[in-house]
Amino acid sequence: MEERSRLCSVWLGSETGILKGVSLARRQAFNFCNSSHLSRDQEVRVLAWADPGQSELLLGSVDGSVKTFSVEKGVFTDARRCGDAQEGCFTGLGALPGGALLTCVERGAVRVWREESAEPVSELSAGTSVCRMRPSPVHEQRVATGGKENGLKVWDLDRPGVPVFSAKNLRDDWLDLRRPHWVRDLAFVPDSDKVVTCTGHHQVHVFDPASPRRRPVLEAEFGEHPLTALALTAPGGGGGGVMVVVGNTRGEVAVLDLRTGRVCGALKGLAGGVRALVCHDSAPLVASCGLDRVLRLHSLQDRTLQHQVYLKSRLNCLLMDRRPLLGGGGGAGEEEEGEVKEEDEDEEVWGDMEQVEEEGRRKRKPVPLENIW
Repeated sequence: MEERSRLCSVWLGSETGILKGVSLARRQAFNFCNSSHLSRDQEVRVLAWADPGQSELLLGSVDGSVKTFSVEKGVFTDARRCGDAQEGCFTGLGALPGGALLTCVERGAVRVWREESAEPVSELSAGTSVCRMRPSPVHEQRVATGGKENGLKVWDLDRPGVPVFSAKNLRDDWLDLRRPHWVRDLAFVPDSDKVVTCTGHHQVHVFDPASPRRRPVLEAEFGEHPLTALALTAPGGGGGGVMVVVGNTRGEVAVLDLRTGRVCGALKGLAGGVRALVCHDSAPLVASCGLDRVLRLHSLQDRTLQHQVYLKSRLNCLLMDRRPLLGGGGGAGEEEEGEVKEEDEDEEVWGDMEQVEEEGRRKRKPVPLENIW
């Protein structure tokens, strides 16, 4: 497994608008950007593959532009306007068959774009305050959306008027008070129509569109802080069935069993809010990034830290590439002075440090009562 982790590479989008590529085989990090046009408007919010062969990347920026990056050439090949900053940032991005582009913004506009058209060919409204949109890997024309006070909905792009599935409100709590919605991230279960969501109220829900109840068929909780990201393991990749990896605003990451909802273990080492989690498609590995500016790669078998890279910028999103990144992707990538560490090296450094014992505090003599008066 360690050898397979070194063969893969990771692509990350940062707040500074830089696309970062990390080669685990060469222990190097590269920056891909036009430094003369960097600004806050170029912040990368979402990443997606443009084709099944993973030869091109799609980058969604805060200013509403979508850029195409060639992994083989290591250069940006195209850029187009697919939104407006007044509509909010991108919350989802994807590629459809035939070269079509799929986008979603915070105000709920889900649009399909064609290369030959400057205007979207179709559009649907998923409601306000959408936090995440993801396309289905099984049904090419289906997408799922969810957000703050905007429950999970599954849409058919061919029939955009009414959602195929709309989650029902959660049951009231034991005080008969309404339980609020806040879907922060979601994913389709592999080889299934089920959808997993994580919420801003530290909940994990599994929805089955085939269920007549329309409420979660599984409810679980983790921690006490809002969950911000999730990732599903490949079947059998986490050890016995599909598992879900969730992270929260405090940097806590855990692995949950979707069959029972029980926590199977925690991943250590994170020091800031988690913004993205991605599992390897065939190996038991999960990559994470967030506010602490560090990319980490953990093993799902023994939950040990395999790699970590400090990348100087706050990181918003990431993708894992099954191929190695050699020579900056074959293009004009500028090598970053990022530090790639191994867990064993960290343990060795801490092990060599001399242990310092703190001296006990001096005990103060009690003051006689007559001195107080």
